[in-house]
Amino acid sequence: MYEDFFAKRVAELRTQKSVSARDMSLSLGQNRNYINQIENQKALPSMQGFFFICEYLGVTPQEFFDEGARNPEKLRGLTENLKRLDETALNNVDGIVRDILGKK
Repeated sequence: MYEDFFAKRVAELRTQKSVSARDMSLSLGQNRNYINQIENQKALPSMQGFFFICEYLGVTPQEFFDEGARNPEKLRGLTENLKRLDETALNNVDGIVRDILGKK
């Protein structure tokens, strides 16, 4: 179960970065099949390897395992911007998001 999630999450986040498994593997200093093996559930990285993968993908370990965060890097940036808004602007953004989601 977790192996399946892990493999799919690596593939999902890697694809969002528009990088091939081979290029990611080589950028991490591994053999060219390293990420392919992870995505095909033939291997799991060490803890240190996992941290390098997160760093490469631009996510924290918490964001990596957050199934609800489809694009954690973008969400983090959006959250940081939202923190800088005054209450009126924040209420306006909240209203827009609710409208998009169909919630009143």
